[in-house]
Amino acid sequence: MSSAVPARRRRLRLPRRMFSQVLLMQLAIAAGVAVLATGLFLAPLGEQLDDQAMRRALAIAQTTAQQGRIAEDLRSTEPAPDGPVQREAERIREATGAEYVVVLDRDGVRWSHTDPRRVGGHVSTDPGEALAGHEVMEIDDGTLGRSARGKVPLRDADGRIVGAVSVGIGYDSVRARLIHAIPGLFAYAGGALAVGALAAWLISRRVHRQTRDLAFSDIAALLAEREAMLHGIREGVVALDRSGRVRLLNDEARRLLDLGDEAVGRSPEEALGPGRTADVLSGRADGTDLLTVRGQRVLVANRMPTDDGGAVATLRDRTELDRLGRELDSTRGLTDALRAQDHEHANRMHTLLGLLELEWYDEAVAFVAEVVGAHRATAEQVTERVGDPLLAALLVGKAAVAAERGVALGVSERTRLPDRLVDPGGVVTVVGNLVDNALDAVAGTPRARVEVEVRTEGRTAVLVVRDTGPGVPPEQRGTVFAEGWSTKEPPAHRERGIGLSLVRTLAERQGGRATVGDASGGGAEFTVVLPEALTGPGAEAAPIGVSVPRPSEEEAR
Repeated sequence: MSSAVPARRRRLRLPRRMFSQVLLMQLAIAAGVAVLATGLFLAPLGEQLDDQAMRRALAIAQTTAQQGRIAEDLRSTEPAPDGPVQREAERIREATGAEYVVVLDRDGVRWSHTDPRRVGGHVSTDPGEALAGHEVMEIDDGTLGRSARGKVPLRDADGRIVGAVSVGIGYDSVRARLIHAIPGLFAYAGGALAVGALAAWLISRRVHRQTRDLAFSDIAALLAEREAMLHGIREGVVALDRSGRVRLLNDEARRLLDLGDEAVGRSPEEALGPGRTADVLSGRADGTDLLTVRGQRVLVANRMPTDDGGAVATLRDRTELDRLGRELDSTRGLTDALRAQDHEHANRMHTLLGLLELEWYDEAVAFVAEVVGAHRATAEQVTERVGDPLLAALLVGKAAVAAERGVALGVSERTRLPDRLVDPGGVVTVVGNLVDNALDAVAGTPRARVEVEVRTEGRTAVLVVRDTGPGVPPEQRGTVFAEGWSTKEPPAHRERGIGLSLVRTLAERQGGRATVGDASGGGAEFTVVLPEALTGPGAEAAPIGVSVPRPSEEEAR
């Protein structure tokens, strides 16, 4: 017993290329539309031709009945194959192209007929409606076959019905007209189908070029991969259309920019407000790895134009990296301060040892008293005028760093600050950035000096830092607080131009302002006003903590 292998049924498969699929679908649609339109046109065409034939027959019958001579001959003569009624009816039939024109009396006797032998016989169909005074249109069978008929009453001069007129249009002629119209209709349908096929081919070619001949499955896979990639990467992605409006935001971009679905369809200025971040996204700020600040986050942005006239911007959160950089700078600053103090302490110890070896004991005691007093005087001067311990510690530490750099850092006599700050960390951020900025400006200049003034006006804190440096030119004072503005080369581990921007951000967040002008003795004077910075008398201040990351002295100008 032999086993036969069943033949595998071949399945009809659509082509995989998008070009072929789109072309086939459009051709099928065009052919379907052409067939449907032809059918919809042919369906009522037969009825329309029947109606036209019946109306034509009725019109001929009405015209014949208007001939008064026929009614007179009907009353004055007898029906005969060569009678006057027969001759007139035949004349009208030949003139109009009707199949027959039959005149009959009230008894239904024919007075005319296409076949003269039937004159004098009774009609094959009921003439009752016409003899009753009604006009009739119908498709019916008679002695001459199927025809479109029109019947009207025949009246004499007095208006009395003396008979009827029946006119027929051969149904074969109606069918012939219908058949004759079909080739032309098919020709029009074929032409429309050809135009549709050409349009389908052109559209398919355009789709082929725009989709790079990818299959539908490939496009679906790319879309799935795109969604997974956009929402899985830890970089913010913002896509803009050719009009500069936001087209897409991934999850990370929403988090970094603090935006929701309402940002889609709006310009960066409308979604973010005016500022450097909006300038970077819209392309007004050119460059790579552009630095911008959004809230408390430091972002690095890059923007790449797309072929359709839009653009894609990527955002990276560098807040943590900058915090580590600031910690590194703080460690370096502390190391430099300790090295300077160690060097200064070694010199003092050598001096003290020399005085003791020379047995100049009184001079040794005076020298020690002078050294200890100078340091204590600086600390006491700060603590007497600055009641907040965090800010006082900052100023004492900055004084040591300034001394190592050859800069005299002092506290203005107008400085008075009680220990009632709402946000001590924020004030430390502002003062620390301004002092670092001033130290960089005056370092290496003769008689370099930086003066800090912190005073209160009610519950408003006014922070002023003056220096004897070159100052800020008037044309640059509008941009000195902008993100990325700096006059120095950036360090290797991060960008510059953050410090003053954070100062302005912190001031504006509290409803205040940051300005720059000329100091009275030359140099720059930075002023920051912080409304509601102090608690009311008797209220407790917030716990000490830094609310906004503060760049180090290398991130100023």
